[in-house]
Amino acid sequence: MEEALIIAAVVVVVGGGGGAGLVALLRSRRSSSPDGAPDAPAGGTGTTVLEPPAAGTATAPATITPPAPVTEPAAPQAPPLERPLPSAGRLARLRGRLARSQSAFGSVLLSLLSGSALDDQAWEDIEDTLITADMGVAPAQQLVEQLRTEVKVTGTRDPAEVKALLRADLLVQLGPDLDRTLHTTRHGNHPAVVLVVGVNGTGKTTAVGRLARALIGDGQTVVLGAADTFRAAAADQLQTWGDRVGAETVRSDREGADPASVAFSAVSEGIERGVDTVIVDTAGRLHTKTGLMDELGKIKRVIEKQVPVDEVLLVLDATTGQNGLRQARVFAEVTDITGIILTKLDGTAKGGIVIAVQRELGVPVKLVGLGEGPDDLAPFDPEVFVDALLGD
Repeated sequence: MEEALIIAAVVVVVGGGGGAGLVALLRSRRSSSPDGAPDAPAGGTGTTVLEPPAAGTATAPATITPPAPVTEPAAPQAPPLERPLPSAGRLARLRGRLARSQSAFGSVLLSLLSGSALDDQAWEDIEDTLITADMGVAPAQQLVEQLRTEVKVTGTRDPAEVKALLRADLLVQLGPDLDRTLHTTRHGNHPAVVLVVGVNGTGKTTAVGRLARALIGDGQTVVLGAADTFRAAAADQLQTWGDRVGAETVRSDREGADPASVAFSAVSEGIERGVDTVIVDTAGRLHTKTGLMDELGKIKRVIEKQVPVDEVLLVLDATTGQNGLRQARVFAEVTDITGIILTKLDGTAKGGIVIAVQRELGVPVKLVGLGEGPDDLAPFDPEVFVDALLGD
C-alpha cells in the first residue's frame, strides 16, 4: 500500500498536479486508514502533516536585518569661549570690595582728624596710622605736615572739610598726573610686547592671564608666551587661561627649557599671526639669585632682536609691604620697569603701599588685583581708590 502511495505521488507531481494534487492524495490516504479513524492530533501517536500554501499564494521572502553600523564615539566639544568684561570701569565696579578691605585705614584717619583736639599727640597718631598702612616714613611725614598746615591755616574743625583736605593730599601723593596708559596697541607691522616679571607667589601668572582677558574684552588679539619654564605646571596654568578666551599660548614641550627661546618664539608667532599684543610670562625667580636675575635681562635682550619691548610690568603682592619694595628695587636694577601690577590689594588694610612703591620706583601703579575672580584685575584709578579708602 505504501509503495503504491509513493508511486502515485510521483505520478501526480510528474504529471503536473503540483502541490494541490499531492495534498489531495495525502488526504485520501489519511481518510482510508485501516481503522477508518482520522489521524491523531499533534502531540498524540499520529503524525502531523504540515500543509504547503495553496497554489498561487505568494510567500514573503525572509527579511534579513543588517547589523547596525559601528559608529565612532563623538569627539568631546570644546567649551564655548568666554567673553571677558572690558577693562573700562572695572575699578569702579570693584570699589565696594576695595572699600570693605580698606575701611579700617580710612575710619581711623577720619576719627583722629575729627577729634576735638588736634594736638601733637593726635598728629603723631595720624602719622603712625599712615606708616602702619605701608605708606612709608617719608611720605607719611610729608602728608601729615601738609595736612597739619592746611588745618591750621583754614582753622577748620568741620569733619567734612577736614576729610576734603585729606582726600586732596592723598591724591597728590598718588600722582594723579602719572601716565598709567598700558602700551598694548599694535604698531607698525608688529605687535606690542609686554614682559611680566615678579617673584613666585605674587600672582604673576594669574595676572598675565587676567591681563589677556582684559585686552580681549577690549577687542584686542593676544598671544601668550609661557617663558616660566622652571616652575612645574606654569605653562599648563597659562594655557588654561588662554584657552578660555581664545588666546594662543606658545610654550616649550619640556620643563626647564631656555626661557629666552620661548619668549623669542612667542614674539615670532605674534608677528606671523598679526596679533595686537604678545604677553610674556617669566620665571618667578628669587630676587637674591643674581644668575637667575641675569636670565631675565637676557629674555628682554633676545626679544628686542625682533621688536622693542613696550611694557615691563612688575607684579607685587600688596600684603608683603616693605619686603615687596625690596623686591622691586632689585628688579628695577635688572630691567627698566614701566609699571606695577599690585595684586591682593583687597586682602589688606594697607593701601599706603601704592604710594610707597610709586615713590620708590618712580613708576606708576597701572593695574590692581582686587579678588579671586578671572576679571578682578582693573586699571588703577587714583580718585576711585582714595574714595574707597575714605569710605565715600
